[in-house]
Amino acid sequence: MNYHHLGQEFNTVFTQKWTNVNGINIHYVTGGEGEPIVLLHGYPQTWYAYRHIMLALARHFMVIVPDLRGLGDSDKPASGYDIYTVANDIYLLTQQLDYKSIRLLGHDFGANVAYAYAASHRDEVSKLAFLDVGLLGEQIANRPLLPRNGKSLWWFPFHMVSELPELLVEGREEIYLNWFYQQTTFIKEAIDETALKEYVRCYASPGGMKAGFDYYRSLFLDFELNAEQVKVKLKMPVLALGGALSFAMLPYESWKMVCENCKGGVIANSGHYIAEEQPQLLLEQLLPFFADAGQ
Repeated sequence: MNYHHLGQEFNTVFTQKWTNVNGINIHYVTGGEGEPIVLLHGYPQTWYAYRHIMLALARHFMVIVPDLRGLGDSDKPASGYDIYTVANDIYLLTQQLDYKSIRLLGHDFGANVAYAYAASHRDEVSKLAFLDVGLLGEQIANRPLLPRNGKSLWWFPFHMVSELPELLVEGREEIYLNWFYQQTTFIKEAIDETALKEYVRCYASPGGMKAGFDYYRSLFLDFELNAEQVKVKLKMPVLALGGALSFAMLPYESWKMVCENCKGGVIANSGHYIAEEQPQLLLEQLLPFFADAGQ
C-alpha cells in the first residue's frame, strides 16, 4: 500500500489487488487473518471510507474492501450499475478467493448491494450489517421532491437525468462532492482535506462521475428486482445501524420488514458517514455482532 498517511501498520497489513470479474477489473484492498468479512462502500465514496475500522477488523477477520464497479480504482464500464449486477461482481470476487461463506457490511448504496448479494446467495452470508440506509424500493419514488418537513433527496432525480449531470459537474467535482460530505456529516472534519482529495481523485477520473450517476439511473430496475427478493425474508442475523443525526432508527425500521432476525441501533453524534465520523462507536457494535457467525 502507498497510503503512507494511514500509518505503517495499515500499509503493512493491507495490500491493493485487482481481479477480473464479469469482464471488468475490480480493485480491492485486503488484509488480516481469519474468516472473511467484506465491506461495501456507498456513494460518493470508495474503499477508503472504511480506513478507520479496517485494522481493528483485521485483527479478527480477513478483510476484503472492494471498490464497486465504476467507482474508485475499479473499471468504469458503460453499463451494469443495478445492485444485482454489482453484487454479482462481488460474489465472483469471493468465489475467486474461495470463500464459501462471508460476513458482509454495506453502507449507503453498498448496503443495498449487500442485500442483493445476501438475497441471491442466502446460504453463503453468515451475518449481514447495514449502515444508515434502508431498502431501495418504491417508497423512495413516492417521496415528495419538495417536502414541507424532512429531507429532500433532490439529487436522486437529478442524478437520474441522462448526460446533463456529468456536463454540469465536470471540472467542479470537488465542489459537488464536498457539498454531500458537509451537508450529511455531523462531524464535519471526519472527511478531511486528505480524504476529500482521495475521493475527488477517483470521481474526477474519466467516467467516474458518470458511473456514480449510473447507480441512480438504475434505481427503478433495483426496485423491480428487490420486489421479487423481498417475498422471502432473509434468515441470517442482521444488524441495521443509523447515524443519530442522519436516519437514526429508519434503517432498522426498513430492514426488519425483510429480515427475520434483525437488530437495530443508533450511533451517537454521527451523521451519514458513520465509519468516518464515529469509527470507535461503530466498532463497538460491529465486533460483538460479527464475532460469532452462528448467533
